[in-house]
Amino acid sequence: MDLLAAVSNQQNSQPQSQISHLALDIGGSLIKLVYFSRINDSCRDNDELRSHNESLGVSNSDTSQPILEGRLHFAKFETSKINDCLEFIRSKKLRLGGFHDCTSPSSDKIFIKATGGGAYKFADLFKEKLGISLDKEDEMDCLVTGANFLLKAVPQEAFTYLDGQKEFVQIDHNDLYPYLLVNIGSGVSMIKVDGDGKFERVSGTNVGGGTFWGLGRLLTKCKNFDELLELSQLGNNRVVDMLVGDIYGGTDYAKIGLSATTIASSFGKAISDNKELEDYKPEDISRSLLRMISNNIGQISYLNALRFGLKRIFFAGFFIRGHAYTLDTISVAVHFWSKGEAKAMFLRHEGFLGALGAFMSYEKQSLHGLMVHKILPRFPISVSSAGDKIYCSLNSDSNENEGIECTVYGM
Repeated sequence: MDLLAAVSNQQNSQPQSQISHLALDIGGSLIKLVYFSRINDSCRDNDELRSHNESLGVSNSDTSQPILEGRLHFAKFETSKINDCLEFIRSKKLRLGGFHDCTSPSSDKIFIKATGGGAYKFADLFKEKLGISLDKEDEMDCLVTGANFLLKAVPQEAFTYLDGQKEFVQIDHNDLYPYLLVNIGSGVSMIKVDGDGKFERVSGTNVGGGTFWGLGRLLTKCKNFDELLELSQLGNNRVVDMLVGDIYGGTDYAKIGLSATTIASSFGKAISDNKELEDYKPEDISRSLLRMISNNIGQISYLNALRFGLKRIFFAGFFIRGHAYTLDTISVAVHFWSKGEAKAMFLRHEGFLGALGAFMSYEKQSLHGLMVHKILPRFPISVSSAGDKIYCSLNSDSNENEGIECTVYGM
């Protein structure tokens, strides 16, 4: 998965092919990577490059500064297969994407930005296998920085999903805060975001992606998350779940607004059915498990939004994976509990918030003059406090695999 980007470089001494700014988010279930590689301008037609630059209409910036254009690459690995990740970094020579300790110029020690619990757990392994040290960034800081970056930088980043319909949400940057960020990884964190660098983790739940994966593996023998997710698409949760109609003889409980198809008890039919585990289809179990966890997360999220009077709820994390049933279940839960007053919103680059936040933290290091800037939408354009004008455009229209082209001119 790639995100096109361009950043200002005050020194043009690095080779055009060099990798810059590798950042890691090492979670309990997955390792997420973000790294930058350059686009060699010598491969581009001069007229195309001139037209590209002139069409941007940059002002209030020093255009004598070189432009470094390139691509942000995204990758992920299961944490249990960390050696595959290490081999990937080695084979791609991504260790070059770090920085040296500025307090010790003679040192050859290379630091890579990293966040997540694994940045502590596997620090010695990275040093032993790759000879790199992990410069640790706070996990919540990185999640919020990554979310703010995407919401401000990328047109059509946020969307709603209800009744099978995806609708992109226009984000007003002057009215973004406050919002609730729900990051669904192995567990779930719920963060009230009040501004850049202003946030508070207000709640969470231990029933998250790790629960789905772990219980699913025990109950269905699926070997990985994606296999379990694919299996759920073939299932029927009503075979396993007890519905209101099962209790009320097929009718609604209209007095309190519950339809006959409302789930009264996840896995509740297993109580009365005279069946063993092997008598149930794995796909039905997977479907019920996914619905139970997604419903639970949607409900708890809305209750926390209600608690703080928040109207915007953004859901992210690799549990979602753009999966239609997951999106719909979370959306229905928020809609149901809010009586239609709140909507669940999702992010196209949902799984890489932490890694993007760690990537953005390289700004503190100013490695070889390479600066990472806040990015503002292409239209309408505005000028940042540093006097830079930054443009972004969406290459295509629908999923997180598509690139986002950005150009940043000098400090």
